[in-house]
Amino acid sequence: MHFKYEEFEAICNRIVGLVKYAAKEVWAISDPDCVSVGVFYWARGPERMNMDNWKPKTKLVHAGIKRSQYNELSEAIFLTQGFAYDTAEQAEARFIKAAQDEYVYARYGNPTVRMFEERIAALEGAEDAFATASGMAAVSGALFSMLRAGDHVVSAKALFGSCLFVLEDILQRWGIEVTFVEGTDLDAWRAAMRPNTKVAFLEALSNPTLEVIDITGVSKIAHAVGATVVVDNVFATPVFQRSMELGADVVIYSATKHIDGQGRCLGGVVLGTKEYIRNTFEPFNKHTGPAMSPFTAWVMLKGLETIALRCEAQAATCETLVNALSDHPKLERLIYPFAPDHPQLELAKRQMTKGGTVITLIIKGGKDGAFRFINGLDIVTISNNLGDAKSIITHPATTTHQRLTADNRAALGISDGLVRISIGLEDAQDLLDDMTQALESV
Repeated sequence: MHFKYEEFEAICNRIVGLVKYAAKEVWAISDPDCVSVGVFYWARGPERMNMDNWKPKTKLVHAGIKRSQYNELSEAIFLTQGFAYDTAEQAEARFIKAAQDEYVYARYGNPTVRMFEERIAALEGAEDAFATASGMAAVSGALFSMLRAGDHVVSAKALFGSCLFVLEDILQRWGIEVTFVEGTDLDAWRAAMRPNTKVAFLEALSNPTLEVIDITGVSKIAHAVGATVVVDNVFATPVFQRSMELGADVVIYSATKHIDGQGRCLGGVVLGTKEYIRNTFEPFNKHTGPAMSPFTAWVMLKGLETIALRCEAQAATCETLVNALSDHPKLERLIYPFAPDHPQLELAKRQMTKGGTVITLIIKGGKDGAFRFINGLDIVTISNNLGDAKSIITHPATTTHQRLTADNRAALGISDGLVRISIGLEDAQDLLDDMTQALESV
């Protein structure tokens, strides 16, 4: 029998591939350090690479990786609704209790989604995580899963508009009482606690006024009455603050923001102990349905690879803008957690490694002045997202917080002249020039 060279080469390559596959199968059986479950192999996984000793940037690239029998370099997208079983007995067993990396239905879990959950948990220092379809699905799921009628919640009053709606309207409609306090006043938190207080809820940095809340102080007060501390850490970012190390029990992110970082997908994630995630949050979430899609999880995995680089560059630009614009005559005030005049500067520096990626300006002239400034910008985009590669400006009084009454907005410090600017990855000098020329129109 005669073969052409190309045919012979193809046969040899196929033999080599089969030998490698067989060797991997033997390794998985004989080497206790090589984990093999289903089609997944990760011999160079956490146990072999001492992931606990890795720095955050390394975890952001490698944590959670699982490779199929094809040994793909980039994480695979398992774009499937369901999963097949070899036998009826296997299906029965999996519905009773799925083991690690065994899956039943995409609403319950998915290999790509699980990679994202493990990676963000490794970065945050959490035992476990569960991904959701949006940031608000994470917020509402975290609260709804642990509360019932007759319970009491204490919350900081300075919150994102949708969070306020959940707390003010939905929870109280279900017989859950909510007390709002000045987030920076520990005595107010202490006075609001009751025997039936189950949750203390806060944003690490308030939206949009950038108040800094003492997470350790609030956690000690809440834990004294047995309450769970839930922190929305979006503005502080997982790069600059680890709220669990400060005392938080549950941490929430809108992955739509810095984790994606390029305005592509909605997503959220809830982090906590394995006991909370698997026995409280997961049953609620998988039966109510706000699951993250596998494609979104893949986008978020790619976002995590660069989140540290992006956030550090954005924070550096923020510092440049703060130094240049703080005394501008068209501004009533510039707010940034690491600005010298921020009232919680010392606390911000204790809790965060950088001041974040958002600055807030209060423009002279109220709404008219703010609109003149916004409309005068050439580079900064008008939108209502944040954490994006593009710089984005928002007028909260007429957008994200417009459902609040004027008195309620005033109580939160959201004046008609206030604008929130999420700083992107543009050149710092270009952004400074753009903002300076826009202020001239005020």
